[in-house]
Amino acid sequence: MEAALSLAEEITLLSLDDETGRPVGRAGMAPDRALAGALLMQLALAGRVDTDRDRLILVDAAPTGDEALDGALARLAAPGAPIDARGAIPLLARDAAAARAVILDRLVVRGILKRVDERLLWILPDRRYPKAPGRAEVTEARARLRALLMREEIPDPHDALLLGLARAAGLLPLIFSAAELARVQPWLEVVTRIESLNRSLAVAVADIRGAGIGTAQREA
Repeated sequence: MEAALSLAEEITLLSLDDETGRPVGRAGMAPDRALAGALLMQLALAGRVDTDRDRLILVDAAPTGDEALDGALARLAAPGAPIDARGAIPLLARDAAAARAVILDRLVVRGILKRVDERLLWILPDRRYPKAPGRAEVTEARARLRALLMREEIPDPHDALLLGLARAAGLLPLIFSAAELARVQPWLEVVTRIESLNRSLAVAVADIRGAGIGTAQREA
């Protein structure tokens, strides 16, 4: 049985159009910061880092065996690394393109995505990652987030964090209609305030959502 998808893998999958395999959601730094947040939260869930109200504490710098996660861990273990979650997010976002490439390749190997290399105007290289039809992973995360809000369910830490990251990356309008978003707004506010790990990471997610986002772009 294959391992369940990680936070970073699920947010990457949600960030791709089902058919074209092109990025969706917000432009700018928000997707990179959302991926950085996913990696940081995975490290916290794995017991590699811990936080309190003001500090990010490196608990264990031993490699995890996950290339994207270990890259983030090495950044946090380097001299002069930020001492709080707010500072760690922009630091890890610098490596988001490399981490995303690792995650996309892993999803291709697992048969969840297909890699398509084409050329625009016969000159410019164009790579995209359409989702493989019939794979449960393609729709599973979206279905869980819908159930979480539509049925007003209490999430586990993984799904509470995934919801916050999806909101930060501007993906909720791609999962819910405008009417549905308006309807679930009260429960969305409750769920995204649940301290799944601790206050510091919750603040970091809020920072991701605010990064480079104008009020006209806010969906919920």
